[in-house]
Amino acid sequence: MNRLKTILALGDSLTEGYGLPTEASFPAVLQRLLRQRGHNVSIINQGLSGDTAWGGLKRLERYLATRPRPDAVIVELGANDAIQLTDPWEVEATLDSLLQRLAEEEIPALLAGMRPLVPADEEYVRAFEGLFPKLVERFDPVFYPFFLEGVLGKPALNLEDGIHPNAEGMTRIAQNILPSVETLLGRIR
Repeated sequence: MNRLKTILALGDSLTEGYGLPTEASFPAVLQRLLRQRGHNVSIINQGLSGDTAWGGLKRLERYLATRPRPDAVIVELGANDAIQLTDPWEVEATLDSLLQRLAEEEIPALLAGMRPLVPADEEYVRAFEGLFPKLVERFDPVFYPFFLEGVLGKPALNLEDGIHPNAEGMTRIAQNILPSVETLLGRIR
């Protein structure tokens, strides 16, 4: 059998599986789907409710300093930054540092794009959504344009708050992102 590959899922409550049992979290569902497709993978849930890009960068630094390095990282950050209306330039600079750190360690990354999940003015939305393509151009991670694609705005796929996916929504997210994660696995040396 091929060697076990470890993927670190670094994110916020959307990765963590807010309001869901552990087995229904994004990393757990994605790991099951990948194993069903014959991939020998372990996905580590490093999602933290309320986390921002800056918090994710700090957690990545601590993780890399204290644990065996992962073979790849899925980065799902930015939702809380947008909720707090953090300057998109600041979010971009922080995610730039995070992706730079992964590049230095030669750890392939998948960057999941995000959109503001609460109302914001058009200029903010344009600037925020525009930061992800710039990061892709600079670092060439595997890019999945919107983490909540096909789930956001669909009550049947979300908890009552309308932002966090329910178990069915989490399965949909994992199914949608699966081809991109398989591309990420292909970049592991």
